[in-house]
Amino acid sequence: MTDYPPAAPNPPAPPPGPVTSTAPSPRSFIATWMFAWLLGFLGVDRFYLGKVGTGIVKLLTIGGLGIWWLIDLILTLAGVQRDKEGRLLPDFEQHKMVAWIITAAGFGLWLITTAISSAFDVFWLQVEPMMPWWRWDELRGQ
Repeated sequence: MTDYPPAAPNPPAPPPGPVTSTAPSPRSFIATWMFAWLLGFLGVDRFYLGKVGTGIVKLLTIGGLGIWWLIDLILTLAGVQRDKEGRLLPDFEQHKMVAWIITAAGFGLWLITTAISSAFDVFWLQVEPMMPWWRWDELRGQ
């Protein structure tokens, strides 16, 4: 005769792969975000998080030609970036709004600067023939 209720089956084994800890990381979200944003193309954010191997690859590929840099920046801003031990960055909730606002303002400023620079270049290409005395080629070093 069997006992009622039946005994619980053995718990399933944890899936293979990196073990994630629930303890907070000693690394800072602000530092990781600033490294990812300003020096991410050199892999500094990866080195800071303790991921030396991928940091070297990111350095040698110049941030994966910019794609890896952008992905790491988005991962950091979304709060899912982890350190080498798989721990989340502890101060994300406290600083996420400021990080998003500053990053958006930086990208907006980059777009505006690029647009003004392109417009200025087109303007001078149209004005240059009307000013033969200007010698634009000599000023450009050509």
